Amino acid sequence: MSEPQRHALVIGAGLAGAATCAALARRGWQLTLLDAASGPAQGASALPVGMLSPHVTRSPTPLSRLSGLGVAATLAELRRLVPPGRGWQACEVDNRGHDPGRWPAALVRPAALVQAWLDEARQLGALDTHWQAAVHRLEHHRATGCWHALDAQGRSLARAPMVVVAAAWGSHDLMAGASGLMQADDLPLRPVKGQMSLAALEGEPLAPRPQRDSGVYVPLYEDSGLPPAWPARLWAMGSTYERGDASTDLSDAAHERNASSLQAICPAAALRLREAAASGQLRGWAQVRCASLDRLPLVGAVPDGEALLAFMAQAGSRRGRVPLGDTPRQPGLYLLGALGSRGLTLAHWCASQLAAQMDGEHPSEHDAALLRAIDPARFAWKRARRQPTG
Repeated sequence: MSEPQRHALVIGAGLAGAATCAALARRGWQLTLLDAASGPAQGASALPVGMLSPHVTRSPTPLSRLSGLGVAATLAELRRLVPPGRGWQACEVDNRGHDPGRWPAALVRPAALVQAWLDEARQLGALDTHWQAAVHRLEHHRATGCWHALDAQGRSLARAPMVVVAAAWGSHDLMAGASGLMQADDLPLRPVKGQMSLAALEGEPLAPRPQRDSGVYVPLYEDSGLPPAWPARLWAMGSTYERGDASTDLSDAAHERNASSLQAICPAAALRLREAAASGQLRGWAQVRCASLDRLPLVGAVPDGEALLAFMAQAGSRRGRVPLGDTPRQPGLYLLGALGSRGLTLAHWCASQLAAQMDGEHPSEHDAALLRAIDPARFAWKRARRQPTG
């Protein structure tokens, strides 16, 4: 019996993977979710508190447009699925320095939203989860039209006609092995380490609302659903943005970078951070995020490297005028990644667009322009257009 076509593997159980599961489940898909951890939101989505707010620019850019759509979409999901005080709280944020002003925002514990999305997919009868299932390689079987997720010993963990790779920095090796890319920079993913400094808040907060300038200072976050490892009432500063660093070790140097950034925002809070560090009361959290070369997400069908090479040869001198949408793609292989430090903002909107694409829907003209900006094939075509035609 052939595999049902509306069945997809989703690799990664953070914000991107959970949003994808929810978006596809609402459309009637069956999902098999695989993650190397013992449960959801164990990587960058385990951040104790994150900021959901728009990316403000003087004139529109793809990122600012994505941000505006994404903030509204995520806020609607929070209101629908997560009780206030048990995973998020509305607030305002003061931008200092770049793009000064006061903007509506929300403080969010990403794991609460991840769990809510997975619960919804499970309630729809659409979700099968596999924990401690580290996917080492993806293999496409043309005879059956299925993708197999293989472990380090080459054993098949699961299979389906479609697969969405949403494993943050872990997507890098999976994509290089599965997509037949001619060069690594055809999907230029980069690790970005982030370290947050935080501690239990005793007494009154040192600012009336969150402040942002080279990091976000959260003077108070209260969440009755926080895991026991974290104080239910805390302050936080961060996180750092360390390009090229794929480690998760906490460092005193990163704490001091947070203190230096905080000095320009709220000197009293910077003093509190340094005093907490000196007394051993300062806590930290560090994880690796994933960003692309142009800092925009990678969302959509993955290009087929070998077929693209042949297509380029046929296109000849027309290559600069070939539509991006005509790029040969790997059958049934999709990517949702490179969300950088904006997973809360972008995951839901991107997952909804990806689910529509997987269902064969045509986007609106407005959305189509943004989808071209985040198409995973954009880097392969940029390189192809620079190559000689003769």
